Amino acid sequence: MSEQQAKIASLMDRLNEPSTSSAHSRSDNAEADEDIFAELEAEIENDSSAAFREHGMEQLKREMEDLQRKKGDGHGQYREITDEKEVMRLSAKEPRCVIHFFHSKFKRCEIMDKHLARIAPKYFNTLFIRVFVENVPWLVERLAIQVLPCVMTFINGVSKDRIVGFEDLGNTDQFDTATLEWKLLNSGVVQKGDSVAPAGVTYGAQSSVRRNVRGRPQDDDSDFDLDE
Repeated sequence: MSEQQAKIASLMDRLNEPSTSSAHSRSDNAEADEDIFAELEAEIENDSSAAFREHGMEQLKREMEDLQRKKGDGHGQYREITDEKEVMRLSAKEPRCVIHFFHSKFKRCEIMDKHLARIAPKYFNTLFIRVFVENVPWLVERLAIQVLPCVMTFINGVSKDRIVGFEDLGNTDQFDTATLEWKLLNSGVVQKGDSVAPAGVTYGAQSSVRRNVRGRPQDDDSDFDLDE
């Protein structure tokens, strides 16, 4: 990577860094984006390199447009989609997408929601959504979803992995968020380079996480079978 490319990439990283504060309203976040854009625009315009000024400004505008599109689709959040066609559209067009198929009366779906809500803001380039199974009957049948909770991952519109119940998370309601995060990292639907985790937090195939995935006994609260 050339010095010019590295400089542009550094500026783009600052623009794409998501806000992790849920206290900010949509308008506050939009104003913050505009402030960052103006700051980066000034840096580019004041650079001594004519080539950097030209290419940097073009790329900055493209990145800003992409950032606004992603935020409009719900990136950086964990939200519910109620329209089946919209779920199909998002899963097909998003480069990386995580979908939790849930039922509102099932405790384990609530537990899964809690962990996904923690993970979603950290991986802005991956879209995280939840869908109530009774709202998407065609998808439930098409994807052969029979046991809940069911978390499916999609990369470029293709299903890559599914997490059914808690069996792959240690067979316990008390699994760590990092265990689920490790599963998503290994499926490729989230990537380490996207994470805005605090310094000192390490993700990947840690031995303690692997033990949690493989070794814990089944809890009494069994998974929810849609056929029952």
